[in-house]
Amino acid sequence: MTSKSTGTIHNPWRVLQKFTQARIGIGRAGISIPTQEHLAFQLSHAQAKDAVHQSLDIELLIKDLASLSTQKLPEEIKVVQSQVHDRFEYLQRPDLGRRLSQESCNRLAEYSAKNKAMACDLAIAVVDGLSSKAVQQNTLPFLQALQAFLQQDAQLDWSLAPITIVKQGRVAIGDEIGEVFNAKAMLVLIGERPGLSSPDSLGLYLTWHPQVGLTDAYRNCISNIRPDGLSYEEAAKRTLFLLQESRRLKLSGVKLKDRSDENLIEQSFDSRSFLINQTDI
Repeated sequence: MTSKSTGTIHNPWRVLQKFTQARIGIGRAGISIPTQEHLAFQLSHAQAKDAVHQSLDIELLIKDLASLSTQKLPEEIKVVQSQVHDRFEYLQRPDLGRRLSQESCNRLAEYSAKNKAMACDLAIAVVDGLSSKAVQQNTLPFLQALQAFLQQDAQLDWSLAPITIVKQGRVAIGDEIGEVFNAKAMLVLIGERPGLSSPDSLGLYLTWHPQVGLTDAYRNCISNIRPDGLSYEEAAKRTLFLLQESRRLKLSGVKLKDRSDENLIEQSFDSRSFLINQTDI
């Protein structure tokens, strides 16, 4: 089918666009893609680049987190810095983004030493990562959803360390934060690498018994948390399940599987043997 006004030849697969944000069925104009689709691609590419280089608004994030009820989530907030000095170095040296600066490490260690009597079961770090936009937009609604689940579950009564906001950080920096706080479990919220259709994707990583030097094999990941991806409620439900199982089994990572939706599968599964004549039951 050709549009007379634009000369664009439409692709019959275009109807599938309502089910995905992937660039499919975009049609063509001659041997090229339509101008509108080309411009849309350039816009998405620019938005992805902006997400990587845009700085996290720390003051606004602190204000957002302060609006949370303190019944489950801690009121105190710590702001720390990785060993990275600027964004260029952050992109060139991922290893420096995995460790706290000496000054930040000393401050957290001093706080932990003054509060030795206070047990710390769970620490939460909010890290800018590769998309500050994802952190800015999704952190508060996700933590609100998680808090609602925590308040409903009396069995998950964990003591929490202060929420830590990390500038220029990578996922593994949570291991050092958790180790300094002597936390049993560590949750890292981080901006994921932007895609051309998802510059605002928030990732979550759970580690049991965090310590410097752990690999990704020791972490559980929940990805694509955003309005057009995994909903905040579903992400919070999966997080709660992983927290419960991590504490029960004393582990995380490849040995801990996310079975948060298995009950739905079990309810619809017919356990009767196909070898039995159903009319005889």
